[in-house]
Amino acid sequence: MDTKNLFMTPVTARLVRAEYGLGLVVAAVAFLTHLGEVRWLPAIALFLYIDLIGYIPGAIQYRRHKGELSKTYYILYNVMHSLVVQGLVILAWIWLWGFEWALLAIPIHLFGDRALFGNYLKPFGVRFEPEIHQAYRRFRSDFEAAETAGGHGAKRLGAMT
Repeated sequence: MDTKNLFMTPVTARLVRAEYGLGLVVAAVAFLTHLGEVRWLPAIALFLYIDLIGYIPGAIQYRRHKGELSKTYYILYNVMHSLVVQGLVILAWIWLWGFEWALLAIPIHLFGDRALFGNYLKPFGVRFEPEIHQAYRRFRSDFEAAETAGGHGAKRLGAMT
């Protein structure tokens, strides 16, 4: 919500997802308008390697160990799904081999995860697979109660922002 209060309300989360949705649309349109110039093997590899390294190992371990998971899997997920890290991968690719349209597979993957599925980086304090945390339940309840009682922040405009 801000730099001191990091939980997002549902409306704020939808607005953030909409911003990533715009990035997804821009990347997808650029990709589709240059379809004839896309090298498919690099495009598919660039799209898949993010989850092959950053998600699938953690998802397998999560299911095997009924939710208990080493922080290593969170770090792998966060590194592989970081716009900063993947931006550096794109820059390194361009520096080594030059620009190509297949590189758009990376922002399509990351923006798609955030816009379509609401998947962001994973903090250590929550389950690897999404599940409502008790602290967030309390936050929502307290926030809604404060808002109803005329507490801090803007007045309610029909929905919790």
